Amino acid sequence: MPPERINLRELEAFLFDLDGVVTRTARVHATAWKRLFDDYLERRARAEGATFVPFDPVIDYQEYVDGRPRESGVRSFLAARGISLPPGSPEDGPEVETLNGLGNRKDQYFVRTLAQHGVEVYESTVNFVRVARARGVRAAIVSSSKNCAAVLDAAGLSQLFDARVDGIDLGRLGLAGKPAPDMFLEAARQLKSPPARAVVFEDALVGVEAGRAGRFRLVVGIGQGDHAVDLRAHGADIVVADLGELSFGDQSALP
Repeated sequence: MPPERINLRELEAFLFDLDGVVTRTARVHATAWKRLFDDYLERRARAEGATFVPFDPVIDYQEYVDGRPRESGVRSFLAARGISLPPGSPEDGPEVETLNGLGNRKDQYFVRTLAQHGVEVYESTVNFVRVARARGVRAAIVSSSKNCAAVLDAAGLSQLFDARVDGIDLGRLGLAGKPAPDMFLEAARQLKSPPARAVVFEDALVGVEAGRAGRFRLVVGIGQGDHAVDLRAHGADIVVADLGELSFGDQSALP
């Protein structure tokens, strides 16, 4: 199958999710979430005399936490298990049983795992960004993670993007997290591009929904198998397994 082609004459800005698109940290996040939820659910089940049902690092991760801010991810997954906790405060320690406390505990697990294993990158995405920028397209990284800058630094990619909108900006700018389009719209604003001339690249369902809600010119989903089907169902215009499947040329992939 020939690669999908994008007509750059109609575009000004590319907006990339971080985990699962630029870096391979999605697996690190999924591992940290599983450690958090399995520990919490097992202790809760033991105290209540109930059956322990572990967190699924593929299905539950994609459905409830992938692409969401930490507190939102904790709330979403626990609600699916019929559990409600108070939000607490962003300053809650990891031992506090609140949405923020559990989210901060997950962050501890993530940072430790990242320090142990480092950061892998999708070289095809890095090459894609470099070629696009060489052809005059501006690029931004858009991530719900508060560790976005640290991950980019560890991967040596801090200079690859013209703008960054991350989990820290959610609170600083009062933005709503994905699936709301706020973060992508802010990134487009920083790149001085209207959404109609910008493209969103996402592997998370809520990220694809955010791109669609923001009325961006094109939403590209990255995934395979059933996940690719889900990405299309949630609004992706194009779905590829890898950004190496995209190329630039006169033939337009724009719908």
